[in-house]
Amino acid sequence: MLLGGVAALMAARPGGASHLTPSPRALRVTSSTPSATRWPALDTLRGVSRKLRARFVSPTRAMALPVLRDLFGDSALSRPGVYAAEDSSGAFHFITMRPFADKVRGRIGSYRIGTFPSEARDGSGNPDGFLEVTADNQNTPVSEHFRLRDFLTKDQPTTWPKYLVLREPLLDKLELVLAELRRSGIAARQLRVMSGFRTPQYNAQGVGSGGRVQDSRHQYGDAADVYVVNGSRDWMSDLDGNGRVDTRDAQLLANAAERVERAHPELIGGIGIYKATSAHGPFVHIDVRGRRARWGTL
Repeated sequence: MLLGGVAALMAARPGGASHLTPSPRALRVTSSTPSATRWPALDTLRGVSRKLRARFVSPTRAMALPVLRDLFGDSALSRPGVYAAEDSSGAFHFITMRPFADKVRGRIGSYRIGTFPSEARDGSGNPDGFLEVTADNQNTPVSEHFRLRDFLTKDQPTTWPKYLVLREPLLDKLELVLAELRRSGIAARQLRVMSGFRTPQYNAQGVGSGGRVQDSRHQYGDAADVYVVNGSRDWMSDLDGNGRVDTRDAQLLANAAERVERAHPELIGGIGIYKATSAHGPFVHIDVRGRRARWGTL
């Protein structure tokens, strides 16, 4: 992982940044820089779950994150890359995004993205930007149980860098769902992401009757299809302990998401249950679209 080999920065000056010019890819403020390692403002960025480990920075969001400028200087607000700090709760990452305008003719570099449905309207629903994911930074934690790579579109395997749209409220909700399963006594070692971000060109390949919808929330970084894995098999686990895996197990996962929404209405969105096929086990779609939507058996 790239972060592990990065030299420590000089201590960030209060209200300003180190006089060193930082690398735009990955930086770490370590214990050798005590004025930055215990940065109180980081604690406010960890979400309602208290498990977020990253914030995604675009020009429209940058002014709301003065701590980023304080730690890394003005250049961190505009130079794409992973900037890592640390406080008493552990590592925290600021990831400065590539602007949406960097997508030209459906691509950034050689990575194919396509055209977002919102672009055919007035463009007001376009993503703020794209997280640049490299072979080196793909394992960067974005929350306690999830990494950047978990949400990548599942195509173009040999193309790097890749580009990702992801929203922090989705991570917050997934962490709360996992915690709720455990709180209710259901064994849940890992919440696996079957499908996170889908580029528009990838999503379009599955649009049709019984398939994906053209305006899928997956394209906007606020949806994930997930299932619980407790053993060595990459498949939904037997959550109700009846000796088989079916939609009743997915129902328990969906019920946990429902309880999370009741407790945190700011994370309201879609919850849908899907049956198993020969290619995958049952799973649950969870999103934070901002309005209630339900499908499948709930």
